[in-house]
Amino acid sequence: MQHWFIDRQAIALPTWREAMPAAQVLARARAGSVVGAGILWFRLRSGEAASEVLPAAGPAADQHFVVLSDEPDEDTVLQCLTAGAAGCCNSHAAPEVLQQVALVVANGGLWVGQSLLRRVMGGTARIIEQRQQARNDDWSALLSEREAEVARLVASASSNKEIARQLSISERTVKAHLTSVFEKLGLRDRLQLSLRINGLPR
Repeated sequence: MQHWFIDRQAIALPTWREAMPAAQVLARARAGSVVGAGILWFRLRSGEAASEVLPAAGPAADQHFVVLSDEPDEDTVLQCLTAGAAGCCNSHAAPEVLQQVALVVANGGLWVGQSLLRRVMGGTARIIEQRQQARNDDWSALLSEREAEVARLVASASSNKEIARQLSISERTVKAHLTSVFEKLGLRDRLQLSLRINGLPR
């Protein structure tokens, strides 16, 4: 998987270099010349709109766009997704976060950040108990008891750290359970998991 960091001034932050040492850094004017499968990371500087940064034609079939925003908020994330991005995160995110974003996006998932994820999932979390009582939880039959616990907490918008604290397990164990849950249910990311558990169309 190739990575290209696209910036108005062709400047890469140290954390970007650490996350993807082999990535190329290009000025925004050269973004259209990128050829090959991979992820194009567009920096959205303060005061810029997503429509100014992302190519109007959208990504090629074998490419994904991710926006690195200097001032990320829910409105910015929604603008980026509307403009064709597969994800949006803070420009100054830690290397391990950028690597996680890359993994999710490369596997066809959508990275929207914790705040928007909470908003999307939190809006439907209120009906979880009602729907679980009204119908048989067929999805839970595919999981172990602990995996089902983790899945329900994810669907209620809990972070890995919060889940680990509530279940008295490590974050590494939470991630392992989540990986297993995604595989068993044929899902790509936390958003799809929430929609599945809440009984909403994906």
